[in-house]
Amino acid sequence: MLLLVIIAISYIAVGLPDSVLGTVWPAVYGELNLPVSMAGYIGMTVSGCTVISCLMSTRLTARFGTGTVTAVSTLLTALALMGLSFTHNPVFFFLLSVPLGIGAGTVDSALNGFVALYCSNSQMSYLHCFYGLGVTLSPYLVSLCLADDNNWRRAYIIVGLIQSVISLLLFIAVPYWKKKENVNLMKEESVPKTLTLKQMIKMPSVVLSCIVFYLICAAEYTAGVWSSTYFAEFKSFTPEKAAKTAMLFYVGMTLGRFVSGVFGNKLGSRKILCVSVCILLLACVVIALPLPSFAAVVGLLLFGFGMGPTFPNLSYLVPVLFGRDISSSVIGVQLASTYVGIMTLPPLFGVLTEKVSAGLFPYFLFAVLCVFVLASIMMIKSLKKKDENIDK
Repeated sequence: MLLLVIIAISYIAVGLPDSVLGTVWPAVYGELNLPVSMAGYIGMTVSGCTVISCLMSTRLTARFGTGTVTAVSTLLTALALMGLSFTHNPVFFFLLSVPLGIGAGTVDSALNGFVALYCSNSQMSYLHCFYGLGVTLSPYLVSLCLADDNNWRRAYIIVGLIQSVISLLLFIAVPYWKKKENVNLMKEESVPKTLTLKQMIKMPSVVLSCIVFYLICAAEYTAGVWSSTYFAEFKSFTPEKAAKTAMLFYVGMTLGRFVSGVFGNKLGSRKILCVSVCILLLACVVIALPLPSFAAVVGLLLFGFGMGPTFPNLSYLVPVLFGRDISSSVIGVQLASTYVGIMTLPPLFGVLTEKVSAGLFPYFLFAVLCVFVLASIMMIKSLKKKDENIDK
């Protein structure tokens, strides 16, 4: 029970930094006289570093343990956030993206690999609620700072301090992780394997699963980063109101994960994923319809609700579909692909916003989700063939 509390706190630490950039950006690019699309390039830098750390995470976790990797990674993100609060030059947004991305990737892979192996479907969703709590808390804090005197720097300081306190708690809790991992290792019937990237690329179902993770997380990050700008520019909301509206996406995501936790063991991950995708497509239609702004706000909340269960349930299915012995390696490369998605599609939408209109927001998300459904169907068909050999 105590370890579950520690894992929950860890997920808050994963979520806190993820939503800061998107919600502060309308204030940042105005103050520093930057192009609106630069947020996408900064996010791309963070994601590039995260991809590298995700691919390294399995080996790091095997050597140092999940607890140590989680604590050190959280400290890296805390230091990066504190540094961003002092910058007056956009160059430092890119430089500090390096520790921010490295910290995010290693903690994300380590946590999801551990939880997918040793927690139930419902526990996985409940624990991911705390990620939602983290990404919901950040926009709320940002909105308070912007309401005061448009001070986005104070928001980075506050989030960085919270992250530092969590890091300290995680360092204290390292022995609990080690004890749990030692017990689990003795109970495992199969020996865990650390696969190389070359071995996994030879597995068609793994490649397709990476595409699935790529698309769904790209859609999630695009909604998180650009929803505030969409409501500020296309719906004419003030930066403060747009930041509060963006928070609703993360509120919906947290609620979706909680509901998934309630019904997870009863319905199963596959049914929950089907329902979630239907809700996501409906939400895109609601946002796109020429209705009063309130309808678009409700649509964003609904989109978050549908998005919430997707990642935890996809992650939970990894040991089931690919085997417990290689699940940590598969999750590492899947998470690397998610950050490639974050690194490419949100910047693409940033360019579209600058060249065309922020009004493309719901149509872009709808198109990404359609491709996600197609890739998911192809992955399931590939798994049913059962003709893969990782040693080839």
